[in-house]
Amino acid sequence: MLRAGDVVIANVQFTDTFEVKKRPALVLFEEFDNVVVAGITSNVKMKGIPISKKEGAVKNSIIKLNYIFTISKAMVSKTLFHLSKEKKQLVFNEITKLLSGLKT
Repeated sequence: MLRAGDVVIANVQFTDTFEVKKRPALVLFEEFDNVVVAGITSNVKMKGIPISKKEGAVKNSIIKLNYIFTISKAMVSKTLFHLSKEKKQLVFNEITKLLSGLKT
């Protein structure tokens, strides 16, 4: 069972090609074997939320909240670690800010 806050390795198809690669991703939620994730990059110059090797990442990385997509649960090969409560709150706050334009 995947949980919100799990950092996983998943097969990800890139939008600009048909290529599929194994990449880290943050689980936002799972429903009916569909998993909504945020991409993670080791390019620490990109915009997003930093996660460090100290927190469990293989490399210092960035959670890219501008790169959210849905994958099948079958595309997840393993769970690497789980974000701290504080880091999950930071992700929640940043996503809430991004979605504030939907508020009526």
